Amino acid sequence: MQFKERCGYDINGIWYPRVTSIINIKSNPGLYRFYGELNSFFAGEIIKKQSAAEGTLVHNIVEDLLLGKKANIPNSVKPSIEAFLEFFEAKKIKVEPNMIEKTVVNDRSRYAGTIDAAAFIDGKYGILDIKTSQAIYRDHNLQTAAYMAATQKEKKKPITRWILRIDQRKHCTLCGATLRCKGGRNKIKLNGVKYCRHQWSETRGEIEFKEFPVWRKDFYAFLAAKKLWEWENQTMLKKLGYKSSLI
Repeated sequence: MQFKERCGYDINGIWYPRVTSIINIKSNPGLYRFYGELNSFFAGEIIKKQSAAEGTLVHNIVEDLLLGKKANIPNSVKPSIEAFLEFFEAKKIKVEPNMIEKTVVNDRSRYAGTIDAAAFIDGKYGILDIKTSQAIYRDHNLQTAAYMAATQKEKKKPITRWILRIDQRKHCTLCGATLRCKGGRNKIKLNGVKYCRHQWSETRGEIEFKEFPVWRKDFYAFLAAKKLWEWENQTMLKKLGYKSSLI
């Protein structure tokens, strides 16, 4: 069944909803603006698909590097990867190899998800979530809070969570505007100057790193989203024999 494979995991004979599928029930105003800036919905779908492929490429390369593997780095994402390596070495990050791309389960709240990594950073052990979006959004907090709750029974219990955003842009040497090319779409972000004959620099890697140590309120919000997701998908969930008080 397509819904079953797309929206969850089969683990030891039990089906668990996927964290990212649950979060998708939440309204995304930024996505509406994205489609509104384009000529058609179809154009947006093409950009989204290509952007996702580019993001997956960066994730896969970073995963190989975290595992100590040799990675083939295409020129298209080289600035991003170089920025990541510089940051990784400067922070002296230590990762747990068995906690890279690991599927974690919360049996009590019945969901599962795959964390990017668990790591030691600045003397603390926590969940490290890697993003290739143009910004860090609040929705990311719901995802990482769900991972935190699902890892509380691990032998090494994470005590905090970080989001590491990896990106790349060109910068205008005249006005300071930036140019981001993602999914085949060039997007210029102005820096207070409306008119400029932009002179773009070489593409530079960009790192944004934030810690979110307080996670339980975000987790309660995630559980609320899960209830709504169960309500919205109750017909399909009944067919799977999914147990929920809402069905």
